[in-house]
Amino acid sequence: MPNEAMNIDMEMQAQMENLPAWLEAVSSEAHRLGFEEKRIREIELALEEALVNVVSYAYDEPGGMVRISTFIDEAHSFWCIQIIDEGKPFDIASAGEPDLDAPLSERQIGGLGVYLIRKLMDDVRYERMGSRNVLTLSVKLPGGTQAMGKGR
Repeated sequence: MPNEAMNIDMEMQAQMENLPAWLEAVSSEAHRLGFEEKRIREIELALEEALVNVVSYAYDEPGGMVRISTFIDEAHSFWCIQIIDEGKPFDIASAGEPDLDAPLSERQIGGLGVYLIRKLMDDVRYERMGSRNVLTLSVKLPGGTQAMGKGR
């Protein structure tokens, strides 16, 4: 691994204006960890989809907070990005798969973001901890050997 992680821990209001700051912090850390550009773009896309969902749907009233934190798992195989909010519960695992074979005119609106997150990340986990939603997106570290969930 080229560099050790400099774990991110930042909390800001759930507003679209904060999206660039969250993405820049995670992208910078991914670069430090030695991810290839293509993989960094995939991480950014999955994170953006998850954050847009939180900002758009988690809170009924403005002012809710979102915390982004990163860490390397205990086995030093995965870089984990956690998104924590106190909004409405939403278990990403319970969201159904979109019907990609249906004609566009017959497809349900929504669900593609969750589909992308699942496809782009090596593992996606959701927990409801008290009043908090904790979404963990995990990405196999460059040179990592262990797999967890879906492999890339």
